[in-house]
Order: sequence, then C-alpha cells, then structure tokens
Amino acid sequence: MISTALVQAAEYEDANPLFPNMWEFAVAGIGFLVLLFIVIKWIAPKFEETYQNRIEAIEGGINQAEEAKAEAAALKAEYEKQLSDSRTEAAALREEARAEAAQIVAEAQEKAAAEGARIREQAHAQIEADRAAAAAQLKADVGSLATELASKIVGEALNDDARSQRVVDRFLADLDAEQQTQGAAQ
Repeated sequence: MISTALVQAAEYEDANPLFPNMWEFAVAGIGFLVLLFIVIKWIAPKFEETYQNRIEAIEGGINQAEEAKAEAAALKAEYEKQLSDSRTEAAALREEARAEAAQIVAEAQEKAAAEGARIREQAHAQIEADRAAAAAQLKADVGSLATELASKIVGEALNDDARSQRVVDRFLADLDAEQQTQGAAQ
C-alpha cells in the first residue's frame, strides 16, 4: 500500500502542476454541464419569473401611486373650489345679514320715532286738556270767590246765576286786560 502510493506520487511528479489531470478535467466538466443544465432548465426560469413578477408589482405600485396622486390632486382641487365657494357664500350671507340688520334697526328707529311723536302729541293734548280743565276750574273758583267778595262788598246776595255770571265774566275780563297791560309794559 505504501509502495503503490509512492509509485503514484512519483507518476504525478512528472506531471505538470499547471495542467490538471484529464480525468479530473472531464469529471469537473460533466458536473459543470449537468449543473448548468439544471440551472438553465429550472432555476433560471424561476428567477426570471420572480424578477418579472417583481417588476410588474413595482410598476403596478408606481401606476397605482400615480393614479392615487392624480385622484388626490383632483380631490384637493375640488375641496379648494368648495372651500372658495363656501367662503364666497359666507361673505354673501354676512353682507345680507348686515343689510337685514341695518334695515331692522332703521325700522325700529322709525317705529320708535313714530311712537315718540305719538306719545308727545298725546302728552301735549293731555297737557292742553289739563290746562283747559285747570283754567275752567280756576275761572269757576275765581268766579265764586269774586261773587262772594262782591256780595260782601255790595252787601247783597248775588244768587241770581245770570247776574253772577256777568259779574264773574267782567271781573275776569278786567283781570286779563290788566295782565296784558302789565306784560306789555315789561
């Protein structure tokens, strides 16, 4: 055994170490060809199929992203348009409300002014009625006082209504004339 190993080692010493043995070269070549056939027949198509699926998935994802982006841009434009329309409508409603408020205020002021004028007219009418009633009451009181005074001065009773009325009217006329002359003198 040792001798055969030495013989074989001696045979290999003559061989060139840069060139492999032909049998080793043939076995390695056949193994390579079988492995190459297996890779080309089954493994490479699976890799190619996986690669194509991956490319399609990426391109599909990119297309979907672009569609989603376009849809989002369209929705954003629509939202901005609706927002602009809403702002315009809100401004119009505010202006309409302001105009309506101004109209309501003007109507309220007009009603208040009319009510104030009506109340002033009623007050003036009431004052005039009170003044006329006071003047009539005053005339009656002054007349009765004047009649009493005249009766005391004259010494006779002025029970006759017509006569007492003439005396009172004359007395009041004299008083009015006297006040007018004093008012003109001042």
